[in-house]
Amino acid sequence: MEKPAIAGGTPVRNTKLFYGHQYIDEADVKAVTEVLTSDYLTCGPKVTELENRLCELTGAKYAVACSNGTAALHIAAMAAGLQEGDELITTPITFAASANCALYCGAKPVFADINPNTYNIDPKSVQEKITEKTKAVVAVDFTGQAVELEPLLAMCHEKGIVLIEDGAHSIGTKYKGKMVGSIADMTTFSFHPVKTVTGGEGGAVLTNSDELYEKLVLYRTHGITREANLLEREPHGPWYYEQVDLGYNYRLTDIQCALILSQLDKLELFQARRKEIVERYNQAFMEVPELFVQQEIPESDTTRHLYILRIRPEKLTIDRKGFFEALGAENICCNVHYIPVYYHPYYEKLGYKKGICPNAEKLYDEILSLPLYYSLTDQDVEDVICAVKKIAAFYRK
Repeated sequence: MEKPAIAGGTPVRNTKLFYGHQYIDEADVKAVTEVLTSDYLTCGPKVTELENRLCELTGAKYAVACSNGTAALHIAAMAAGLQEGDELITTPITFAASANCALYCGAKPVFADINPNTYNIDPKSVQEKITEKTKAVVAVDFTGQAVELEPLLAMCHEKGIVLIEDGAHSIGTKYKGKMVGSIADMTTFSFHPVKTVTGGEGGAVLTNSDELYEKLVLYRTHGITREANLLEREPHGPWYYEQVDLGYNYRLTDIQCALILSQLDKLELFQARRKEIVERYNQAFMEVPELFVQQEIPESDTTRHLYILRIRPEKLTIDRKGFFEALGAENICCNVHYIPVYYHPYYEKLGYKKGICPNAEKLYDEILSLPLYYSLTDQDVEDVICAVKKIAAFYRK
């Protein structure tokens, strides 16, 4: 007879605790309201203010705000020059957008395996996947931990490859004392509600390159420009503009920018609380032999977006699905980040097959994401720990 989903007795809590949630305060509401009663709802001063703030925060020379993290990756791939026949190397342990940005340009995504301890892309695997067709690498700061930027940059620049750091998880993270956003050729951010800082939606691309910045601005706004140095013909008058390339409407509204700016005022608070929770989780779960705690490279001072719990199925009588369901029965709602990109039916139809990245595939079978966000109380955190330990003990071999 199968054991019940609840690991004996009653659930550890009476109300559901979700894995992620935004934090909105009165300052955020006021910031948005002020824009709603202003002259500009979009293409206004808050866009420039946000871009300047992101440069001040990260140390990057330029920031280009855009509609979401996927749009940021798309225009970054375009700026890198990806086109049909090119290849882009990325990790399978990511949201599909990190690979889809290659497909949007007619290029081919190539998947490199992960480091089984840090869960980030393995530079050695990247090296093995580079061909004469490789135009760019999208290295994802999975969970918020910075990728191994130094070896990746050296490798890419030696071969004329553009390094795009997908920093959707890592705003506020530092690598060797420098903020993420100021190191790679381009870095993309996401401001989705479960991220550390939110605008409801929103994204940005940061770069130190004049040439890449010029392209990013064009691709963000239809390929249209008013800049005198980019015009190909004599202006008809002060109203004049030209479409000089094929771009997209990936603009971010002043409403969203105002919210992101207000959220950035609280970034240090968000960072501190997330680090407290991660430290408490690590302390608790390192004591449990049925669990594996994600390792961090010493170069990364991490602001964690996700907390990944990895089980050791060989030490348990249930698999990851069973552990996930048991936590749900304890009113701890988790998630899984991520299904390997090439597992998706669309990628299967493109010819991708399982077995490409064995470390990533094994990781997927063993992980789930625990609650991690600013407004978690100490009691919430202890409830999560209690539930995890309860299940691990109940299903221990």
